[in-house]
Parts: sequence; C-alpha cells; structure tokens
Amino acid sequence: MSAKKLTLSNFYEMKSQGKKITWITAYDYPIASLSQQAGIDMILVGDSLGMVVYGYEGTVGVTMDECIIHCKAVRRGAPDVFVVGDMPFGSYHASDADAVNNAVRFVKEAGMDAIKLEGGIRVASKISAIADAGIVVIGHVGLTPQSSAALGGFKAQGRTAESAEAVIADSIAVEKAGARMLLVEAIPPELAGAIRNIVKIPVLGIGAGADIDGQVMICGDILGYFEAFTPKFVKKYANVAKIIVDALKEYIDDVQQSKFPAPEHTYSIMPEEVQKFEKMLKKYIK
Repeated sequence: MSAKKLTLSNFYEMKSQGKKITWITAYDYPIASLSQQAGIDMILVGDSLGMVVYGYEGTVGVTMDECIIHCKAVRRGAPDVFVVGDMPFGSYHASDADAVNNAVRFVKEAGMDAIKLEGGIRVASKISAIADAGIVVIGHVGLTPQSSAALGGFKAQGRTAESAEAVIADSIAVEKAGARMLLVEAIPPELAGAIRNIVKIPVLGIGAGADIDGQVMICGDILGYFEAFTPKFVKKYANVAKIIVDALKEYIDDVQQSKFPAPEHTYSIMPEEVQKFEKMLKKYIK
C-alpha cells in the first residue's frame, strides 16, 4: 500500500525495476475510497461510466459535465491516489484548442493528475497541445471504444502482421507527441510485450496479457456488479451483484413479515417523558 500519492517518477521507476502498476476504474466516492484503502496505484475515471453508471449502450454519449462530476467524487474519495480523467468522445476531436480547453477542465475543476484520450497518429497534435499546456497525457491505442464503429465493433486489434504494425505505429506516435504513459487494449500479448520494449514510457494494458508494465480493469467487471456483458479478458474477483440481490431479498422478506425493524433498530421515549407522552396522546386518540 502506498504511503502517499505516487507520481510519474514513481511509475517510471516501477517500469525500470519490473514492478507492476495497478490501475482500476472508479466512478464514485465509495469505490474510490475503498480502492485507496486497498492500496491501488492509479484510478481511471473512465468514460465506461456511461455503461456502468448510466446504462448507456456505449461510451459515445458521455459528456464532459458527466465526467467532471464523477472525477470530483473520485478525487474526494481517493485524495492520495494518482487519478486520471478520461476525455469523452467529442471533447478533443474538433481542434487542438478544444482539446486543451477540455483537458484543463479535468485538472482545474476536478483535480485530476492526468488525462487519457484515445487514438494514435490521428490525435498526435492533440496530445502535443495538451502536453505543451503542462498536463500529463496518457495515450490509448489498440481497441479504442469511442471509435469501435470504425473498427467494426468491439473487436481485438493487432491480430495480423499488418494491423499489429499499425498499433505499433500508433504507439510510437503517441510517445513522440508527448504522452507520458500508454494504455493498450485488446491486443495479443506478443504485440503488447513488443510495444513495451519499443517505447520508453510505461505501458499498461487491458486485455493485453501480462508482459507489460501494469494492468487496468473496470471495477464493475472484477467486482461483479456490472452484468450487461463480461469481456473475455475479465477475471471476476467477487460477485457483488449476487450479494446485493440476496441482501435486498432478505430485506423485502423481513419488512413483509414485520421482522424489521426490530426493537434494537428503534428509538424509545425517554423514561421521564413516558407519562407526559401518554397523556399527550389521549388528546388525539379516543
């Protein structure tokens, strides 16, 4: 468990020493607080909140204002963790200036330590502009959910030599543009390991094998409370959904059978007020 918030220097040191970086998504105060208690290295307030929190079909509908609200909650819950804001679809596509302005919001309004955005070569100018503004940028290549329609759906990338080379080119472009870390998603482990050796920045993955510098997972997936779908690369460490449903069923049963609330869950009239209370009630109850 970290005694204090880790910094970029710590992550680069961990990469050089072969120590794995742990990263998880969180969208609210409780999960952020528990993640800090557990000793997580990084938290991503991902645009996956669209599906996990709001029930959207994908991430495209997520807005800047929604992201900022959740980033603020996570920051309050995990003040001693390196927290990353995820730039939603449309927040960095129009122009470099637009990208910088929205990135600034994450830092200024929500206290984020870094931002993440999707894309490689096509967003290099945006990465450069944000980095030049003094904001830490994390790149994201491979499967990029915001542009999944153009990729033919939520499909693994880099499974042919040609597409693998495209992912490598994107990774190099992201690093050259000024990104300080890189997320690779849904690519073969062999490709992820190669990218780790090609670029000098820390490489973290989701669905990209273990031969990289660290992992990120969606909290709802590994804790088992997001049930809409489960990607192949997910390992469930708990089944919180079942625990919650079982608890709610027990609550419903207790209420219906008048088992709850029991005396220990109620407040009593102060002993010296009992007679006054009973006398008062006689005015209303004949």
